[in-house]
Amino acid sequence: MAEPRNTAKAQLVELDEALKDPKPGGKTVTVQFNPESLKLSFSNQVQNSSTSSNAGSSGGGSGDQSQGTQGRQFVGTGTTKLAVQLWFDANAAGEGGDRVDDVRRLTQEVIYFITPQEASSDPTKFLPPGIRFAWGSFLFNGLVDGIEETIDFFSPEGKPLRANISLTLSQQTILVSSFTGSGRVPGRPRAPGTTPLTPAAAGSTLQGLAGGASGDWQGIAAANGIENPRLLAPGQLVDLSARVPRLTF
Repeated sequence: MAEPRNTAKAQLVELDEALKDPKPGGKTVTVQFNPESLKLSFSNQVQNSSTSSNAGSSGGGSGDQSQGTQGRQFVGTGTTKLAVQLWFDANAAGEGGDRVDDVRRLTQEVIYFITPQEASSDPTKFLPPGIRFAWGSFLFNGLVDGIEETIDFFSPEGKPLRANISLTLSQQTILVSSFTGSGRVPGRPRAPGTTPLTPAAAGSTLQGLAGGASGDWQGIAAANGIENPRLLAPGQLVDLSARVPRLTF
């Protein structure tokens, strides 16, 4: 679970009652270990309505005919939920190098965000604090729906030492991410294992995959370690963007 010191850590930040800005003097909790993934769920509230119409017949008689139709109406602005799993270890050193004797000293900092507090606008009302989950450019403002804590390791003396928390947050709107700039990162090489590979079909040649005579199939063959570019095994994966660097003297 250890992470490099320069890795950005996720934080839980207490918000004001409007759920927009950090609360002055509010609590901020830096997670011990970043979550492996974030799960977002988007939903709309739909209300079905039925309408009926009566039609009368003219002439020698009269009659009533009722026809019911159902319509679908979206109510509100939607809901977004965020599910996060956090891990805690009493034996892992904190920011100052200190350890704790009971992992619940760490998890209770998260449970704070589901504990109702006296509302500043009305002392007779109690509300859970607003919370922002912030991890780099990912921001989610809302309220805690639920917390599930699992303790999975005890010391010989019976003290809890390791735990994980399943944290569920929600906001009464559809989360729309905002970005600045084009988002393109020029000149940055692909990370290992992320280059898309092209599977060779039965009977295909490297020259054909590379685009005929106009493609640098010799360089592709050398970079992929292909000894016979005229005979590719069916399903063989080829990196068509790979090239052997040219040496200059």
